[in-house]
Amino acid sequence: MRILVSQKHAMKNFYKLFAVFLFSAALSQSSRVVSKSDTQFPGTTQFARVNPNRPDLISLYGDVPLLIPKKQNGKVGYVNQKGQFIIPAEFYIAMFFSEDCNLLNSPNEKVRKYGTKEYATVEKDQITYRIDVFGKKVYRYKDSDLGKCKNIYVKQKYGVYKDKYLFGLGDNNLYKNSKVTFKFQIAPQYEMLYVLEGNDLENPMVVAVANNKFGVINKDNKIIIPFEYEDIKLNYSWKLGGMFEVSKDGQNYYYVDVRNKKY
Repeated sequence: MRILVSQKHAMKNFYKLFAVFLFSAALSQSSRVVSKSDTQFPGTTQFARVNPNRPDLISLYGDVPLLIPKKQNGKVGYVNQKGQFIIPAEFYIAMFFSEDCNLLNSPNEKVRKYGTKEYATVEKDQITYRIDVFGKKVYRYKDSDLGKCKNIYVKQKYGVYKDKYLFGLGDNNLYKNSKVTFKFQIAPQYEMLYVLEGNDLENPMVVAVANNKFGVINKDNKIIIPFEYEDIKLNYSWKLGGMFEVSKDGQNYYYVDVRNKKY
């Protein structure tokens, strides 16, 4: 048995500014059991809020963002929880409404407010903006406005471990303290595992591959997202939006929530 040292980030480097933003936005052996759809998932309840300025931002689920990026005709806009477009698809890139620590710590006090979670980062015509819930461009990024993030890297509690040709999940601290008595949290049985960065180290979501199909499991090996996808992106969508970016053909991607509901 040997530890899997590195994990690949499957994120495309569009522009230097976006790379900085993405980096700053983030830092038992049992059989598979399908989880119930009404389960409350740790780390996602922070999205249970309603914007009084937009009554059309309907909150059907407390663990799903009120505005969700969605592609249409090659461009990206935002839909509400009913799947209705609220902000038209006009952007090349559109991210979840979330904080940008570079702006929160800007040397320019006037632009710090645009770093809060009430705004989202988008790109159009190779220009990067922050938009509000109405889709209005309220700020255009300037290098001189970017401050230094104060994020402190926190190591994942659970790691991916390999035994021969299969992967399992284990507690990193237990492995470090005693490699001899180490026991898997999930026995090696998957073709690939990747622990998604999230807001709850005790209850991570783990992208897994079984029979050449992607799905998502939790630390107890319960299936959260069924193994029916050709690909699931290893990005920050779980950390920032409590969602997973999936594809059934490896080309067309969309977001699903923890109920596997498509948006």
